[in-house]
Amino acid sequence: MKDQRMRALNSRWEPETAMILAAGLGTRLRPITNDMPKPLVRVAGKALIDYGLDALEAAGIQKTVVNVHYLADQILAHLKCRGVRGLEISDERECLMDSGGGVKKALPMIGNKPFFLLNGDSFWLEGFKPNLKLLSDGWDANKMDILLLLTGFSSTVGYEGNGDFDMDSEGRLTRRSERKIAPFVYAGAAILNPEVFENTPDCPFSLNLLFDRAIAEDRLFGARMDGLWLHVGTPEAISEAESAIARSAA
Repeated sequence: MKDQRMRALNSRWEPETAMILAAGLGTRLRPITNDMPKPLVRVAGKALIDYGLDALEAAGIQKTVVNVHYLADQILAHLKCRGVRGLEISDERECLMDSGGGVKKALPMIGNKPFFLLNGDSFWLEGFKPNLKLLSDGWDANKMDILLLLTGFSSTVGYEGNGDFDMDSEGRLTRRSERKIAPFVYAGAAILNPEVFENTPDCPFSLNLLFDRAIAEDRLFGARMDGLWLHVGTPEAISEAESAIARSAA
């Protein structure tokens, strides 16, 4: 399969298609998400999903697929009001497919070329270089199946975890060891080759399955983001994010 990938794809190019994962339940943000889906939660007067959509629009994306499940009608109404270039909806209202299963279900809309994948709450303050441009410039299909946008602890607001990955000098990733702290955190944006979904379950499954497979083949890579990642995982984190935005604008 690797030889086929190398023949079929140029090593570097600009993605034209993206998917935003917007079907989750947002349980950690309750009670706010009792009657509002997490992607529509407002931070500094702007819905979380709009931060991601703005980044995709600036990157020149021609088609955006959004999956929906929880309080789907609210997200659909928001997208219709906003207007999204080349919008297609992957409807999971009958069965929530988890992150990996949700993308697999949407593959007929996404197509057979590498694409951007964003969490519905992906949210950062840009640095000198736009982070989706940083990802696309770092993409190399000859050696990667997945390229993740990563941030270090010092460039986060609202994150209280132990990190996700270690990264070598070439950008190749491995998982955080048990009971240790890893220096890099997944910032909710990536480029994926659709071929990684071959031989995956038809039932709900996590993207972590694909990350682990890519690690096993030395084909999971990371690109360190430029700017500040704002993690809005709890109601308290909203005010922290808004304070960071206010400081950046001062």
